[in-house]
Amino acid sequence: MNFLKKLAAGALIASSLIITGCGQGQIGYVDVNKVMQEAPRVKKLMEEAQSKITEEQQKFEQASAGKEGEEALKLQMDFQRKMEGINQGYASQIKSRMDVVIEELSREKNLDVVINNSSEQKILFQGGIDVTQDVIKKMQ
Repeated sequence: MNFLKKLAAGALIASSLIITGCGQGQIGYVDVNKVMQEAPRVKKLMEEAQSKITEEQQKFEQASAGKEGEEALKLQMDFQRKMEGINQGYASQIKSRMDVVIEELSREKNLDVVINNSSEQKILFQGGIDVTQDVIKKMQ
């Protein structure tokens, strides 16, 4: 599966270079994992999400105390849906903000393509412009 992702990313890069004029295109890359760990806005949103999760967990524990069978199962399913909703909501906020920041940076730096090039799963091994720190700074 990882091979297919790398192959697809390579094809995307190659096609973008062909479209922009055989090697004249500018490629930027960002380590999304590093942004997720270091960006102040991401940290704040993650703390908010964790706080909501803890609050919902406490409510669930109180509501499910002494409950058994179908009633306990229903409470468990409701709790899981709430957790998924919280996680999806915050993940969506983070992704939206990161997309906006990367789009701004690509215009500012005149980049044709910006790819995720995390240290765990390198796609671009040479060349390109690292915009990771710029994304972190803009994610204040």
